Amino acid sequence: MSDDWTIGRLLGWTTGWLTRHEVDSPRLAAELLIAQALGCRRIELYTRFNAVPDPDRLAAVRELVRRAAEHVPIAYLIGRKEFFSLEFEVTPAVLIPRPETETLVQKAIDLCRARPDRPTRIIDLGTGSGCIAIAIAKYVPIAQVTATDISAEALAVARRNAERHEVAQRVRFIQADWLDLPAAAVPAGGFDLIVSNPPYIPESQIERLPPDVREHEPRQALTAPGSDGLVYYRRLLAEYPGRLRPGGDMLVEIGHDQHRAVVDIFVSSGLFDHAGTYRDPSDPHDRVVHVRLRK
Repeated sequence: MSDDWTIGRLLGWTTGWLTRHEVDSPRLAAELLIAQALGCRRIELYTRFNAVPDPDRLAAVRELVRRAAEHVPIAYLIGRKEFFSLEFEVTPAVLIPRPETETLVQKAIDLCRARPDRPTRIIDLGTGSGCIAIAIAKYVPIAQVTATDISAEALAVARRNAERHEVAQRVRFIQADWLDLPAAAVPAGGFDLIVSNPPYIPESQIERLPPDVREHEPRQALTAPGSDGLVYYRRLLAEYPGRLRPGGDMLVEIGHDQHRAVVDIFVSSGLFDHAGTYRDPSDPHDRVVHVRLRK
């Protein structure tokens, strides 16, 4: 790239390059990458359309674009992702937050607000970036949230996100394998609400995922060895006793074709009622299952 590479020309060339390499939303990706390399906001690209970045900035653009064409996720390249109108730090240690998970968060907030007389005690299993736990805490100031993950690296990211959004005093992070918690971490009587976006992709389907997901996002956040995609829902059923209060709720994200199987896991036990299944209006598939423990 030479000195005649204006920001406008960079945008056009990068969009075309990412399009040819089948990167999703190539214009948006180009804007995000160039703004990251130039250290400015996306809107500033258009107010500086005819400016020519210095050689070091152009080199930074080139490197980011090269990696994006190799299907490194844009969120990892710029180090952040918006979720529920909040910006979260993301690294390769955590799953990139996705729009369908916002449905789970909204339903959790609704449940909390339906009980305004007392704080809702919540646990988020497999918290990753902390996006679920932190978004709930941000929008429900009296919620008491515990967030767990087996990965110390993921928890470090989640803690930084909690600090960033000023909820670190109300979200407790614990390194734990699912519901294998120390007794002191469980409130008297159990949690009111369990939420989770678990690893729900069957291992047999991993190779069919897009390369940006398959090759770069943490495998343990996507699937479990030998998993049929339902392992963690069965674990929830096996491990909830003593963790969820009678009458308590569970909200879990599911794969696009898992609604019936997940509902059956809980309802066939005779211990849970199916309280709801939810989707975003723009999504043709149910993405969240809500069950309630009988009293």
